[in-house]
Amino acid sequence: MEHKEHDAVGPPALAPAAAERADPPVVRVPTVGEVLVAIEELWPESLAEGWDAVGLVAGRAGNRAEKILFTVDPTAAVLDEALEWGATMIVSHHPLLLKPVSTVAASGFKGEAVHRLIEAGCALVTVHTNGDSAVGGVSDVLADALGLHGVEPLVRAADGLPEEGIGRVGDLEAAVPLGDFAETVFSILPAVAGGVRVAGDKDALVRRIAVCGGAGDSLFDRVRASRADVYVTADLRHHPASEVREAAADGPPYLIDVSHFGSEWLWLTPAADALGTVLTDQGFSTDIRVSGVNTDPWDFVLTPGH
Repeated sequence: MEHKEHDAVGPPALAPAAAERADPPVVRVPTVGEVLVAIEELWPESLAEGWDAVGLVAGRAGNRAEKILFTVDPTAAVLDEALEWGATMIVSHHPLLLKPVSTVAASGFKGEAVHRLIEAGCALVTVHTNGDSAVGGVSDVLADALGLHGVEPLVRAADGLPEEGIGRVGDLEAAVPLGDFAETVFSILPAVAGGVRVAGDKDALVRRIAVCGGAGDSLFDRVRASRADVYVTADLRHHPASEVREAAADGPPYLIDVSHFGSEWLWLTPAADALGTVLTDQGFSTDIRVSGVNTDPWDFVLTPGH
């Protein structure tokens, strides 16, 4: 009998499209703990001031964090918005529990907030002075919005990078009248009742600008040392502001006093974007948004002629 050789039988060749098709990346919802790791990467707790209270305030690290809401203040109105949306985490710039408390009974507004968060399964995280100090933090965002160049901290962080710290100082492309610069400051901030207050000759030319989101009157010595022409910050009190202007003999540094809320609100969108990018890079899927609630405490203001 004649023996015939048979061709070897192997697996069928894959079509080019199938051969090149890669498995889709695994995307999953992060836990609260995994979001905290991403937050630590962006805004390390080591950058927080010693008096501050940052980090996880309420919530379990193992719970899912599908929806994350950024806000300046964890007020009742913000909680209404967050819980109606179904948020499972709130990232707040300002702490709910900065000062020690002896009770979180729901008879007080802070205790009520804690109860609502726990009952809804919504975590609360504070990113405060660590969010001020870090690269891309509150004052960096304010400096960027004003078009400053050559930016550096007013006070360098003790345990951070050279570009990290409280406040920023930098230069405009060219000198402009103080009045025009104040209008630019007004234009980039959200509308609030208090507006913007200015101390100084509106026709004086300014170029070197110091900024500090939030209350910044503790940094006056640093502002003077930086040779800033004008200082943009919030919550300026009568006596410190008066003393600065008296010592300056009508010269710089001039002062621009803005809304505390407004100066920090600018940071929320870049911060939400940064957290979303880190989580996406780590293979997580989240829905992150910025609160639409204006938490500035003032409702209206009376001025001469009004």
